[in-house]
Amino acid sequence: MKRFKYLFVTLFVLCIVAVVVFFRYSNRSKPIGHPRDYAAIEKEGTIHVATEYNSIGFYVDGDTISGFHYELIEAFTKAMGLKAKLFPIMSFNDRLEGLSNGTYDIIASDLMATSEWKDSLLLTSPIILSKQVLVQRKSVKGDTLYIKSQLDLAGRTLHVVKGSPSILRIRNLSNEIGDTIYIQEVERYGTEQLMAMVAHGDIDYAVCDESIARASIDSMPQLDINTAISFTQFYSWAVSKQSPVLLDSLNSWLKDFRQGDQYQRIYKKHYKKR
Repeated sequence: MKRFKYLFVTLFVLCIVAVVVFFRYSNRSKPIGHPRDYAAIEKEGTIHVATEYNSIGFYVDGDTISGFHYELIEAFTKAMGLKAKLFPIMSFNDRLEGLSNGTYDIIASDLMATSEWKDSLLLTSPIILSKQVLVQRKSVKGDTLYIKSQLDLAGRTLHVVKGSPSILRIRNLSNEIGDTIYIQEVERYGTEQLMAMVAHGDIDYAVCDESIARASIDSMPQLDINTAISFTQFYSWAVSKQSPVLLDSLNSWLKDFRQGDQYQRIYKKHYKKR
């Protein structure tokens, strides 16, 4: 009887282990999703767009939604007979992850069109020209924190949004000046929140896109954004490497749209309002 009892217990344990292994394997084997190309998007009729919530690209103005990237996406979907579902995602890494697993079809925010990103993403033709700038408090008498030139960045800590494209530029700049520039990635906040942290003295330096900085500077007059971190360069949208037809559709539309009056009105509305 003891032998049968031990055999029963052993078989029971083996069954439990088998069930656990089965469910674990089943969960791991389920696909997390795949990027869609234009045909799948057209079939559903809705395109999923990740963007960043800020005072230039995508924001709420009273009871309406506005923003440069928002209005461009609306113009694109109207021309293509699609509907847009926008997701304001503050984390740059989360936008990239969502693009790779098919949660989003497009990243419609300011993305520097560098060769490094071209290795992992498909970038559209240029949307705008901009650059990265240092955000710091204005100089006061006896201030040792104020950065007058890029050479003064040696040994300083610059705060950036986690996963920001500006990280690569800061590393290159560190090599150019021949000294260490420390980088602190911030996961919870976006560009404008980092600017506010500098303004309130929580941190000393941040790096952000010049267009966003200039749009926010009026509300934070104690800030200085006159030190460039990068050269002026092209900024684009991004799609997955598995979405070449979507890229072609966007580029074809952008080629004509950027030459028209509507693009100029949208651009001036958001970038020339100050």
